[in-house]
Amino acid sequence: MTPTPPAALAAVLSLALCSFAAVAAGLPDGLRVPETGRSAEEQARVEAVTRPTDDFSKPEPFELRPAGSATVFESLNENVFSHASGNISFERELDFKVGNAIFRKFWVSSPSSTRSSDGLGPLFNSRSCQSCHLKDGRGHPPPLGEQGVSLFLRLSVPPQDADDRAALAAHRVASIPEPTYGGQLQNFSVQGIEAEGRMVIAYEPKLVTLDDGTEVELQDPSYRIEGLNYGPLHPETMISPRLAPPMIGVGLLEAIPAADILANADPDDADGDGISGKANLVWSDERGELALGRFGWKAGQPTVAQQTASAFRGDIGISTPLYDQPAGDCTGRQSACLGAPHGGEGPEQPLEATAEMVDKVNFYSRNLGVPARRDLDDPQVLEGKRIFYESGCIDCHRPKFVTRRDSIGEEQSFQLIWPYSDLLLHDMGEGLADHRPEGLADGREWRTPPLWGIGLTETVSGRQHYLHDGRAGSLLEAILWHGGEAEAARDRVAALPAGQRAALLAFLRSL
Repeated sequence: MTPTPPAALAAVLSLALCSFAAVAAGLPDGLRVPETGRSAEEQARVEAVTRPTDDFSKPEPFELRPAGSATVFESLNENVFSHASGNISFERELDFKVGNAIFRKFWVSSPSSTRSSDGLGPLFNSRSCQSCHLKDGRGHPPPLGEQGVSLFLRLSVPPQDADDRAALAAHRVASIPEPTYGGQLQNFSVQGIEAEGRMVIAYEPKLVTLDDGTEVELQDPSYRIEGLNYGPLHPETMISPRLAPPMIGVGLLEAIPAADILANADPDDADGDGISGKANLVWSDERGELALGRFGWKAGQPTVAQQTASAFRGDIGISTPLYDQPAGDCTGRQSACLGAPHGGEGPEQPLEATAEMVDKVNFYSRNLGVPARRDLDDPQVLEGKRIFYESGCIDCHRPKFVTRRDSIGEEQSFQLIWPYSDLLLHDMGEGLADHRPEGLADGREWRTPPLWGIGLTETVSGRQHYLHDGRAGSLLEAILWHGGEAEAARDRVAALPAGQRAALLAFLRSL
């Protein structure tokens, strides 16, 4: 019998491991999990280098570079999230700059003499990508009395009929839009069209006392919609606030092999550690198949490209090759919106954002670089790292991955990265629950957000707002909101002496 060549055997083993990972994660057979492309020997090296450390006496090798060779070494100012990957070529940096210009561009209503920039809305949340992702960082809740731009409300209803149930079961949709107002509330509109309504936020103080007597006041938000202009909401409408997240490193997150993400999934908590990370399963409109969700607060989008096209459609009301409706999120019950002028230029150029424009935005998004670590050899930071690891925070905020060799971009290929996220869904408790399902995510589950760059939030944004709706005004507040699977880790942090708590926060600020 002819022996199986080592390379072929490695490929078979890799495919078997991928299939096992999908089954272990509780995902349907329809999910195709690509092979990692690694030999057995290389896979062993990857597992060794990504294993969490237990030595906190000094920084780990390569820890200075959270994005590998794509890490950015630039001045720590408000633009530190807006630089290209550190390993980008001179030729490709031109594409990055063009994408940046489109990302920052303000769209205008139609008709307009500015033909390459018209088509806004007619209903919208923002006039540009940059208006939500401020300086490519995170958004913030609106000041009292102002309308939200970088925070908006998702809308959905339970399935209403057999077709809705079938679409959800097949994962063709992640939720059922509210029948009049669509998938999100648009609080702005072009001239001559009424906006959908206004998001109103109220905060209730919630005092938490730590074990050493320190008192921390949390702000518990509630949301309602006023000034509805298209009739009442469906009586079963579910709403969920969503803050625009930072853009840095998304191309690297896209480049993590799906099998490596699924390897950490434990939806039934089979190992009994209280952590039951779950993958979300979503429909890829690009490929016409099921895919692993990676992006969004509930991992509802599979790729950077689909996330970009969805934002153009829902947030700005701009048509793209993937979603070619010129009226964006307008529904059949909003006839004036559907009949309004749009930015398409006839049969030869029907789209408001062309394929080339969208490709440039995707390239820009994938190459927004992650800044280098700071103070990683500081004794207080090293002590904070030990506390972060030993408190169980890394059970969800997984430190390291190695990206694919055949990633979409050469800048993202085969990099050791430190996102501090497993990209999986976790039950975060009743305090953070929105009670709104999205795909396989239930109303208490959220994707673990990456922590890289979190210590530069105030530098970039001029303020601090964390979690899915920006309710936390400090890193400590964000920790204290953790519940569900993270409750034990939160309680360990709450029990820390002041000095150790300060060390933990110093570590987070160094990321």
